Amino acid sequence: MIDNLDKNKFLFSDIKSLIDETRSAVAQTVNAGLTMLYWNIGKKVNDDILKNERADYGKQIVATLSQQLTEEYGKGFSKSYLTRMCLLNSYFQDFRIVASLMQQFSWTHFTLILPIKNEIEREYYIQMCRIEKWSVRELRKKIDSMLFMRSGIINKPDELAKLELEKLSENNIITPDLVFRSPYVLDFLNLKDNYQEKDLEKAIINELQKFILELGRGFTFVEQQKRMVIDEDDFYLDLLFFHRKLRRLVAIELKLGKFKAAYKGQMELYLKWLEKYEMEEGEEKPIGLILCAEGKHQQIELLDMEKANIKVSEYITEFLPKEMLQKKLHQFYTESKQLIENK
Repeated sequence: MIDNLDKNKFLFSDIKSLIDETRSAVAQTVNAGLTMLYWNIGKKVNDDILKNERADYGKQIVATLSQQLTEEYGKGFSKSYLTRMCLLNSYFQDFRIVASLMQQFSWTHFTLILPIKNEIEREYYIQMCRIEKWSVRELRKKIDSMLFMRSGIINKPDELAKLELEKLSENNIITPDLVFRSPYVLDFLNLKDNYQEKDLEKAIINELQKFILELGRGFTFVEQQKRMVIDEDDFYLDLLFFHRKLRRLVAIELKLGKFKAAYKGQMELYLKWLEKYEMEEGEEKPIGLILCAEGKHQQIELLDMEKANIKVSEYITEFLPKEMLQKKLHQFYTESKQLIENK
């Protein structure tokens, strides 16, 4: 028989659920209303500026309007916020796109994405945020860590990158180039100088949750030191994961130092074994990820790793200030673009 104490517990739980659900619904309604308001404000300002066809007039009207609205309504109408409202309307002239996004995005999501000037980069963050359901905090972290510059899509010509993002937007089709990145930032491992491969692997297992967060959404850990017996010889794959969206096993090999051409043959053997003995019905072929301290771009290109279903990525185990990371990524980007142009 349920006593009064238990009844009170159930009653509290039911009322708590009602309050939480209502607050969430109200917050979503308020967010949708505010986003719609900001889009309309941006449209009004943009239309007025376009009529006058003067850039200096645009800056003047935004500054004056900001002052007037702040005096009337308080916070939320600063010059930078008004500029973002104008960008919201400029980037998404069809409000139906905004209406679709604001079911998942808060206004704060938009304020983080709108300052991004590069169209492909902006669309990348929009679509990845949508498909992986990033919180505001996650989105800010991804932008600060320059995830776009580390993604595989950066190595593609603009036309192909746009096409890939269109497929993601229209059909929710995610590709390996949107999933894998280089370099991976593994500064959370706190490795000491002169560490060995076993130390790197052990540190990853100890910080598995953080490692999966750096890999990205959709990864599930399967096994460490996966044993494969081939011709009575034992082989051991460092880490085995499964990616839900890609619907395939992901074999990861950890390497110290620079990439070596011999790594390809080793990974191909592992992938063939996984395909024959571990792949299940409905899955795509396994994909390999070789993590090296330093890549060899020309060797990787000549080996045609993509056709072998193998990705090669670098990793960073120490914290780099944003300026240094930016410089390193710019170097990667320049080398990748040169390889694309030379093809």
